Amino acid sequence: MRLSGKVTSGLGRAAVFMSQPHYQDQFRKIIGATAWPGTLNVHVENNDLSNYIALRQKAGIDTLDLDPKFMETVSTIDTTIIESFRIRGFLREGRSFGGATAFLATLRKSDSNEEIECAILIPDLTRHIDVVEVISVDYLREKLGLSDGDEVTLTAH
Repeated sequence: MRLSGKVTSGLGRAAVFMSQPHYQDQFRKIIGATAWPGTLNVHVENNDLSNYIALRQKAGIDTLDLDPKFMETVSTIDTTIIESFRIRGFLREGRSFGGATAFLATLRKSDSNEEIECAILIPDLTRHIDVVEVISVDYLREKLGLSDGDEVTLTAH
């Protein structure tokens, strides 16, 4: 499954969650090493949004407020060959850190052939409907020379 979109800045809050040892232990099992303490945000639209919503549904995230006709298109997308990995949430000092679902992927900047191994991360509690959060061992903005507005392609596998 392919998702293409534009790099966008987030709120800068992912580092708090990504740096938690409980999450990092689980990321190591999925991506093979400690993840960079942040996410790359990719804004998707149209068919790419349909594919992302299909992944969200596979992760168990309801998207009830979208147009029913749009959701009919989403229901035809086959995600059965894409493996999902569960990230367990936890409590620390009375604060709840929610779970998430990860999907292995590769990321490529549109004007490059270099592909970077990564994972699409879909938190259980998120306000993002059209923004894909990507984690990697690498600081993706630096590794691929990415800036806001750059086009990238994610290939989930």
